[in-house]
Amino acid sequence: FWLKWLEVSRASPATQSKFRQFLHFAAMVARLAYRRHSRYNTKSNKTRLLRTPGGRLTSLVVKKKAKGPACGDCGKRIIGVPALRPQEYRRLKKRERRVNRAYGGSRCAKCVRTRVMRAFLIEEQKCVKQVLAEKMSVGKEADAPKKSKKKN
Repeated sequence: FWLKWLEVSRASPATQSKFRQFLHFAAMVARLAYRRHSRYNTKSNKTRLLRTPGGRLTSLVVKKKAKGPACGDCGKRIIGVPALRPQEYRRLKKRERRVNRAYGGSRCAKCVRTRVMRAFLIEEQKCVKQVLAEKMSVGKEADAPKKSKKKN
């Protein structure tokens, strides 16, 4: 734009006036009324200009941009699930709304891995405690008769 303006500034006065008229025309935009119920520039009523094949300018209602599902633990976006608005999720098949694993559309793969690992380690810890408790009880049973013999 500025390069064009430099070229025009060096040109004849007639060319300069034509360029000014073009700028004035380009700055003028046809005012358009909202075609829906709401008449205010709210988040749900955003529009953009669209030129029809007939040459008219009309307003096209722009849909809200969807964020998509996020992991409930870490908050990152879930890979493999499309980012759609809630109404559009209803139209999808169940297999398209989720990922085919445990905690499919709710948790990311990394968090599922850590959950499984944590559950496994907790179970292992319970087994180790039980084995230690059994050893202690066997040791106490062996010590108890010796003490009773000494008393006699």
